[in-house]
Amino acid sequence: MARTQGSRSEITGPLIRDVARSLFAREGYAAVSMRQIASAVGVQAGALYAYIPDKQALLFDLLESHMQDTLASWHDDPVNPPLIRLEAFVRYHIGFSLDRTDAVFLSYMELRNLTPENFDRIARLRGQYEAALEVILRDGQKTGAMQFADAKLTTLALIAMLTGVTNWYREGGRLDRQRIGDIYWSLVRGAVGAD
Repeated sequence: MARTQGSRSEITGPLIRDVARSLFAREGYAAVSMRQIASAVGVQAGALYAYIPDKQALLFDLLESHMQDTLASWHDDPVNPPLIRLEAFVRYHIGFSLDRTDAVFLSYMELRNLTPENFDRIARLRGQYEAALEVILRDGQKTGAMQFADAKLTTLALIAMLTGVTNWYREGGRLDRQRIGDIYWSLVRGAVGAD
């Protein structure tokens, strides 16, 4: 399939992903057509199919790459005490999420638009990320540094709380990222009974 004269695949492919991510986050997956994406990129609608099979594949690709990036960039050091590891996770999750607000929004709000097979694949990746936090919490519980009733539920609650920062935080607002991290760390310490 022909690309628009002068377009280059190493530029157009990533641009399609960036534009789709932004449009899906702003307008919702169901409301965005492939024609809209093509128009925003500056290519003919048919040219999109040289890069991606269909809109479902595009959404899946965006969600999968976000989860793979999340997993690849998080590094736990089990040698450290659990509270140090938990603080590192809190600050990592907030910073990573704030740098990728559209991707985070899609990862939570557009899961419902995935086919069952694609949903299961994303759920497995999310499960790996959740498991990384759960390991830290269980280690904290074993050492007595943390007190909570259920590790799985605490894991899900903490991730939801940390991810929620993307809904309201704005650069240049009343609190900078460092201060947000400090406050959230204090909240998490309380939530896991570490205070």
